[in-house]
Amino acid sequence: MAINDYTVHLVDDEETVRQSLAFLLTMSGFTVRVHESATIFLLVAPTIRNGCLITDLRMPDMSGVELLRHLQAADLHIPSIVITGHGDVPMAVEAMKAGALDFIEKPFEDEQLIEAIKRAASELTDTTDGLDDISTIQARLKELTDRERQVLSGVVEGHANKTIAYDLNISPRTVEVHRANVMAKMKAKNLPELVRMTLSVRHDGETDFK
Repeated sequence: MAINDYTVHLVDDEETVRQSLAFLLTMSGFTVRVHESATIFLLVAPTIRNGCLITDLRMPDMSGVELLRHLQAADLHIPSIVITGHGDVPMAVEAMKAGALDFIEKPFEDEQLIEAIKRAASELTDTTDGLDDISTIQARLKELTDRERQVLSGVVEGHANKTIAYDLNISPRTVEVHRANVMAKMKAKNLPELVRMTLSVRHDGETDFK
């Protein structure tokens, strides 16, 4: 979808952040609409056509994850990106489970956000764009060793490396090695994509892959 065919909705409670991001995106050619709270955004969300969402994770009225859950409950499909200055694996996983396409930690490069928006916008015309089909993902999962599957399961559950290491009685460094192998075998460019692929398989009927 062409950059001028959709609107980027920006939700952040900090005015300076809203202004700086809106300026950046406007100068990059995007049509931008800002919202000072998740509550305000939810009032207009049902009317949005051809729009994607950028939301801060931590806000006083409701978190970015809670906002995405409200959108899910209302059956509103708005491609979404979560940004945060306090990111970690559990938060990223919760955001992915709530429907986020990307989870971006501050500080980030301008181009990183712009590319994430373009990926989100592609969902408006093709919900499978950028994500391999179920059979391909299942085939990659079968290439994982038993230990790699166990590590992947821990990652998707939102556990930190140290927790996974403790549960599996291995070292955190060994967990890091297995995670790197999983990313390579699954052909995932980043954690959000890995979680998104894995959840797509689970949602398609495979509830466990340990």
